[in-house]
Amino acid sequence: MESQSSSGALKRQIEAQRLQLLSTSTKSIPAFYRNVEEALDSRRATHSLFSILQNNWQTSLAIDFCSNDYLSWNTTGLIRKAFLDELGANPGFSVAAGGSRVMEGNYAYIEETEQEIATWHGAQAGLIVNSAFDANVMVWSALPRPGDVIVYDNLVHASTHEGMERSLAIQKTAFEHNDVKAFRMTLSTILESSPMIKQGRRSILVAVESVYSMEGDVCPLLELVEIAEELSGGLGNIQFVVDETHSAGLFGPDGAGLVCELGLEDEVAVRLHTYSKAMGACGGIILGNATIKAALINFARPSIYSASPSFPFVAAIRAGHNMLGRPQAREGQGKIQQLARTFFESLTSHPLWEQARDRGILDVPLASNWEERPFLTHIVPVWTRQNYLYWLLFHCLAASFFVLPVKHPVVPIGQSRLRVTFHAANTVAQVAGLVEQLFIWVQEVLDIEQGHSKHQATSAAREVYAWMAKEGLTGFGLV
Repeated sequence: MESQSSSGALKRQIEAQRLQLLSTSTKSIPAFYRNVEEALDSRRATHSLFSILQNNWQTSLAIDFCSNDYLSWNTTGLIRKAFLDELGANPGFSVAAGGSRVMEGNYAYIEETEQEIATWHGAQAGLIVNSAFDANVMVWSALPRPGDVIVYDNLVHASTHEGMERSLAIQKTAFEHNDVKAFRMTLSTILESSPMIKQGRRSILVAVESVYSMEGDVCPLLELVEIAEELSGGLGNIQFVVDETHSAGLFGPDGAGLVCELGLEDEVAVRLHTYSKAMGACGGIILGNATIKAALINFARPSIYSASPSFPFVAAIRAGHNMLGRPQAREGQGKIQQLARTFFESLTSHPLWEQARDRGILDVPLASNWEERPFLTHIVPVWTRQNYLYWLLFHCLAASFFVLPVKHPVVPIGQSRLRVTFHAANTVAQVAGLVEQLFIWVQEVLDIEQGHSKHQATSAAREVYAWMAKEGLTGFGLV
């Protein structure tokens, strides 16, 4: 079992799913804690309880196909050096901001950084915030006005939903993921049923993402913008908010994002970029015009009640941003494209690929027509039958390939998958090795299904299940 994980994180994750109220005397627990444990037990019962564990992908034997360090600036130390250089250039910095942005927590350096980043992205203004999650909550709680309608792709981030729940919009309507026809139909229906919007007195705000975090596909943004401009009849009351969290640093000119790649800087009202992924820092920025920034400062509560991002926090952002366009960044961006091509070439040329896909043992939706896409994303979901998901996860971990299991509540029940993420520091040999392990696992499953094996589970899964049986644990595909 320990061979699955050098730190035992997998073991602790499985152990954490043990129902607590069944193993303790409920009479001795105060009602408050008992009720909380009941809620946690509902997660444990479906083996979906989250735990904070020491990660495994940073150990010496691990191969990282799971972290958000896309350009590997943390792995290589590039961002650390750039950050320390930025601090060294400003030796008199203050560690704390001293207040919120509107209550004595503002300072020249953060304003300079915001304007520098905004100008680079072709935006009028920017507002640095503590996280991309905060950015979405702030945008959607502050910008929609009473009588407005929000239209959103049904796979937008949880933070977007959090913000929409707090918004003043009278209606929130989803359209099918990346479905241009469904988007047109949704807008047309709203315009026909909402005279104030049709007259241009109220607005529709559209929420999309440039690259979707759990699907790895790209938004058809240009087509959506063209439809919105056509249906609005020049009134300009259908506006877009584009979450560039997973494209920032990777997509577009020098990593400026999808909006810049398509030249839609003037057509998109709001953009959200993060620095905690490709650029290896922290926080995010909301880009728009002066009106957008003023609205966020006045109507988004964190601007008023949360402490301003501190100087070191902003220095890390600036250090990451300033590395874009440099040779190391361009090499990393090109390397990720090479790795993605290697993955799809190795996958689709394997003798077992078509059989595995047709039988539902292994599927990679992005492998369909991958050669025709000018840009391959760094996020690749790998699907199998739901009852095989943990078998495949255990197999990858046993081979020291650390991938991310994505399951409920992050995705709906029945849509769990593994997410593979490519990084600039990964090698072609590692990617080829991952594909090889996928098909070694596929062959094990085929042998079981076709009666060529005496076992009921794959080898890595059997090792985990033997330990689970001793501990009285269930779930995780146990047979």
